[in-house]
Amino acid sequence: MGWLSKTRNKVILLAPTLAVYIVYLIVPVFIAIYYSFMRYSGISKPRFYGWNNYIRLFNDPSFGIALKNTCIILVMSLILLGVGSFFVALLLNQRLRFSNVSKALLFSPAIIASIIVGVIWGYILDPVTGLINNVLRSIGLDALALEWIGGDTLSPYSISVVYFWQQVGYIAAIYVAGLKTIPTEVYEASAVDGANFWQRLICITVPMMKGTFISVGVLIITGSMKIFEVVQQLTGGGPTHYSETLVTYSYDMTFASGEYGYGMALATVTFLISFVIMGAYMFITREHGERRL
Repeated sequence: MGWLSKTRNKVILLAPTLAVYIVYLIVPVFIAIYYSFMRYSGISKPRFYGWNNYIRLFNDPSFGIALKNTCIILVMSLILLGVGSFFVALLLNQRLRFSNVSKALLFSPAIIASIIVGVIWGYILDPVTGLINNVLRSIGLDALALEWIGGDTLSPYSISVVYFWQQVGYIAAIYVAGLKTIPTEVYEASAVDGANFWQRLICITVPMMKGTFISVGVLIITGSMKIFEVVQQLTGGGPTHYSETLVTYSYDMTFASGEYGYGMALATVTFLISFVIMGAYMFITREHGERRL
């Protein structure tokens, strides 16, 4: 395997993947930025429009709603997935009966197509025909039969719960893998010293899983910022854009409304927001880790 040490051979091996990455990921970003400065319907010839698409964007109340919904989903996902999945992983890491079956069942939603997830939860959350509200009405709790999806309040929270259900097994599997890397001798030594569960969790498990927490945070941020199929299937962004996210609103403006330039401006701003959040997250976690060292 000594031939792998040569730079030329490394470049040859990486070239196909790098070419695909550039063509399908990097180039489209610059194309989107280019069209964001155009007035373009997707059919006619694009005309230079300057900063007008961006000026319109920051004066668009629907953009503010989409940004608010996306932020709610992001925060809820960080709480539910980041924290909730960790405690699920702690439970799965125990030598319990049927633990392997539990892991398989918990991971199964992650392999279901997102559009199917939206269909399944549509039957559960629909305010009129959904399972939850029909059960509540049948037991006389009509006051609790709320507008879980499609309204202007609860939709992003419901979408966060659906996203948690879909991804909890996947994130928990990453946490379990991280827990397996911690030497058992460390726990045994702490048990001899009389440390209880919470002391071991705070002083041993969490610090030694710093890399895993960073990786999970990146996955949650990128995943929640680009949720599309579930929102599209559950609400379609309605009514009147009240349940839009940044991605679904960009899609609606680009393809449904035929405002390609404005849709690309939305996509560009979404990319920049994601980049800033990711950069801030990486900076904070790195600074915190260096201070601990």
